[in-house]
Amino acid sequence: MKHALLTCIIAFAAGVAGAWFFHQLPKENLPSLELSPGETEDWGRQTSWEEEMVSSIHEKEETLESPLPSRNYPPVSFVEASQKSTNSVVFIKNFSGTDSRRYSIFDYFFGQGGPQQRVGTGSGVIISKDGYIITNNHVIDRAETIEVVHQKRTYKASLIGADSNTDIAVLKIEAENMPAIKLGSSRDLQIGEWVIAVGNPFNLTSTVTAGIVSAKERQINIMGGEFPLESFIQTDAPINPGNSGGALVNVEGELVGINTAILSRTGSYTGYGFAVPVDIATKVANDLIEFGEVQKAIPGVEVVEVTPELAEEMDLSSLDGVIVSHVIRNGAAEKAGMRKDDVIKAVDGVKISGKGSFEEVLSYYYPGDEVTVEFIRGGRSQKTKLTLQNLLGETGVIKREFYTSVLLGARLESVNAIERDRLDISHGVKITGMTRGYIRDLGLGNGFVITQINGEPARDPKAVGEFLEDFSGRLRLEGLTSRGQPFMQSYNIR
Repeated sequence: MKHALLTCIIAFAAGVAGAWFFHQLPKENLPSLELSPGETEDWGRQTSWEEEMVSSIHEKEETLESPLPSRNYPPVSFVEASQKSTNSVVFIKNFSGTDSRRYSIFDYFFGQGGPQQRVGTGSGVIISKDGYIITNNHVIDRAETIEVVHQKRTYKASLIGADSNTDIAVLKIEAENMPAIKLGSSRDLQIGEWVIAVGNPFNLTSTVTAGIVSAKERQINIMGGEFPLESFIQTDAPINPGNSGGALVNVEGELVGINTAILSRTGSYTGYGFAVPVDIATKVANDLIEFGEVQKAIPGVEVVEVTPELAEEMDLSSLDGVIVSHVIRNGAAEKAGMRKDDVIKAVDGVKISGKGSFEEVLSYYYPGDEVTVEFIRGGRSQKTKLTLQNLLGETGVIKREFYTSVLLGARLESVNAIERDRLDISHGVKITGMTRGYIRDLGLGNGFVITQINGEPARDPKAVGEFLEDFSGRLRLEGLTSRGQPFMQSYNIR
């Protein structure tokens, strides 16, 4: 028994001593346990499947060591993106008319005080240091006076222009060194990418909500105008009333969209928010600033989506693209040789997935630009070049002359050829962007067209504006109301 116990003690002591001695050896003297490809020491040669396994493991290790683009990772927080964007978002007040309810004498004694001016609110985004602001057209629609609140300071804003086709409007405030937001690219935006919605509803300084891009090129049929353009970014970042006109921002703090609409039965956010892509919004804004008119590039075709039924009927292998349903006579497409039932697959190399993407791609071009259209006809792929036209069927830009007057409280615009044809007039100056001022006191309204002043034709907005600012005596105005009805009014101006 003693002998056995002594043997165990000696063995244990020897093990401890061996372990201590092993740890005292220099590291470089230790044998390597890693096998280089082809070396198997005493275990024999590696088989081919073992080599493939080792190679696969090395590839995965290299992949794991290579960092993915930062946007693909869920951000730790949205602090940096919020800090870069919130100072560029403003609160907008729209003062328009008076409440249409009937008031009685009791209203004056019980707090109503008579008819109240209607005030609409929304958000906007500063896009230049000198005070240009993008917002939604519906935020400032029918405004008589527009105010912008930024960092507790209130500015009077002038309306530079608005486009009901895209629901985009541009305002200008007299300010310098404003914190313009950094512009991103909506075309590079990926489905599943993180975004934040920044707004300034109810003058709450700023609100930030987060979500992802749920879809692109969405069409929800809410736009007005003669040529509505819908290719919305859909997001689940909560967008509520008052956030309209605010910023949709990526994790870099760059503007990628203008928050515009929600899909809801209750009027509150239910998971579906929509934003105008920034590439469309800035193109519209630049056109309004430079030309006073959005430069719409017309391809000369009407198109429809490729449905499963149409694909089967036309023996198409894919639902991508759009089908030409009508070719406009003497339009760009007809001149390029396109026909009804051609299936457009790409424009200048950009693949067309549906009507939304087709309209979005064209929105970036100007009249006179030449594009290459790839299409399928009778099962064969073809290409053609077409020169895009403007709304008049020409290839030049359409520039609208305008004159803005604080004294008149209105923006006077020249009437373009399309409006002249529609109204059946040869000339005229249109009243838009009314605020409180002289024009309103004359009983005129937004959309009125002045054709004659004291018997002389009204053609040039600046000449008309300066004449009305300085005139005194008997004034006679002739023209059309916003509904196209003739009017003639006389005044004694002192």
